[in-house]
Amino acid sequence: MSRQTSRQPLAALLAVVVLIGVLLTGCSGDDDPPADTAPTATPTPTATPTATAPPTARPVSAPKRGSCYRLTYRQAVSPTSGAKSTSCRGAHTSQTYQVGTIDNVVDGHLLAVDSARVQDDVAERCPAALGKAVGGTVEARRLSMLRSVWFTPSLAQSGRGAAWYRCDVVALAGAESLLDVRGSLEGVLDTDAGRDRYGMCGTASPDSAAFERVPCSARHTWRAFSVLTLEGSRYPGARAVDRTGSRCEEAAVDVVDDPLDYQWAYEGPDADEWAAGQTFVRCWAPD
Repeated sequence: MSRQTSRQPLAALLAVVVLIGVLLTGCSGDDDPPADTAPTATPTPTATPTATAPPTARPVSAPKRGSCYRLTYRQAVSPTSGAKSTSCRGAHTSQTYQVGTIDNVVDGHLLAVDSARVQDDVAERCPAALGKAVGGTVEARRLSMLRSVWFTPSLAQSGRGAAWYRCDVVALAGAESLLDVRGSLEGVLDTDAGRDRYGMCGTASPDSAAFERVPCSARHTWRAFSVLTLEGSRYPGARAVDRTGSRCEEAAVDVVDDPLDYQWAYEGPDADEWAAGQTFVRCWAPD
């Protein structure tokens, strides 16, 4: 018996598959993309960044007038100071007598706080204001151990907006040391006690190798008692200093016990001391 393979069922099955495909295609919307078109990627929502305020530098507070500090000599002659203030009733070595604003803008340009222009300006302002702070006459201040020192902000502080300068008064205890002070130095040279305590005395005659300036409250043998101003705007030379210094002999007669038997000496500036501001001669006598 021969066997004949029928192909009809396979053809019918294929027809059904095609019909289902047509029906599925007909159910698609007109806006659907063609089968060969890649679908558009839907963007993934991202978090909106929150605005953050830029960091701000902590402002540098200006020093306060009347504040006292316990500085060493080296700290006192430094251009900046990071020392913390202390009570003026206790032992201290410096007192702030003026605080101002530095002039660091020239022709619209901002100068660095450590520029020569800024530093020279402060170096003029602070000594000029010392008399109003400690009192006394010009001669009394020149015969005292009180000195003006000054500070400006560090470069880092200036970068954070600091633009102040600070003037302090110190009392020298020797060539490179400071005297401990208790209480305020405001107006101290207006009193006899203040002029005596902070007056300039010496361990020997100023022409002696053993000479050292010390406050008159310390052990001493000589005292500076008068000043004679040198004339001119330029250093007059050693001879002119000697001529002026010889006038100290006449001045000594008024302060010695025995006008017939006395000693005297003078101390005059050299060119460097003149440039540093000593434009006068000091007269000395044993004390």
